[in-house]
Amino acid sequence: MNRPPDTFATARLVARRPRLEDAPAVFAAYAADPEVTRYLSWAPHASVDTLREYLRLTISDWETGASFRYELCLRGSDDPVGSLRLLPEGARVMLGYVLARPLWGRGLMAEALRFGVEWALAQPDVYRAYAFCDVENPASARVMEKVGMEREGVLRRYHTCPTLSPEPRDCLIYAKVR
Repeated sequence: MNRPPDTFATARLVARRPRLEDAPAVFAAYAADPEVTRYLSWAPHASVDTLREYLRLTISDWETGASFRYELCLRGSDDPVGSLRLLPEGARVMLGYVLARPLWGRGLMAEALRFGVEWALAQPDVYRAYAFCDVENPASARVMEKVGMEREGVLRRYHTCPTLSPEPRDCLIYAKVR
């Protein structure tokens, strides 16, 4: 699989590799918001320092090719308002995403996710781009549908959302294949 580009742009977003100095902006925009992280695998960050450590890991993942996390910025700004992660898994790429709450419902996340799906399926050795969301998160399911991903079913007791329960929860799985 080829490495994705360091940056990409959509109609309203510019995506770029994360930087350690992004920590305060990411913390303020979305990473400390309990509503944003409600259905995610991570709880809201309690400090800029813990977020900086996470960014350090994502920067390292870029270098090793383990995963590729982009910071999403509104065009004309360099302040992150969300992120998109591409996680290669052999012939598959899993996608994860998050967006600051004031920007929900505007189609921005679909713009970024569309890039991720299209990039993944353009790789000669990738046949499946997929993502999942909690069954109680219909807005996230709609984002996946907007980019042409199809609902494949329910993954029972698959994903833990630490803000909701220590037990695994049911998830909807969506994919686009070639």
